[in-house]
Amino acid sequence: MSVEVTVRFGPTLEYQYALRDDQVADRMVAGQWLDDQFEALGAEPLRASGKVLIADKVLAVAQAAGPERFQDNGEWGRSFAVHTIGALGRGAICVDVDAMSITY
Repeated sequence: MSVEVTVRFGPTLEYQYALRDDQVADRMVAGQWLDDQFEALGAEPLRASGKVLIADKVLAVAQAAGPERFQDNGEWGRSFAVHTIGALGRGAICVDVDAMSITY
């Protein structure tokens, strides 16, 4: 079975990653990877309370990374997809950075 992550940076800039189920990161590993990237990229919490939900962390990491990290279907973008699927536990995810939303 396959899973898919789409990352959008506007109506004409989109990156897609198709993975097999066995390529998805474990939930704990995925959460740690997102924590590490959140800190390394200097991402900011999306909520005024400072509380960071896992979906918010995915959005904040994608926003802080910018489209440059996703270009050319590179390793970082693939890692983002592997860990996003693992963290959110869904089979198809669309991360729309422009709209600051995630759909399943």
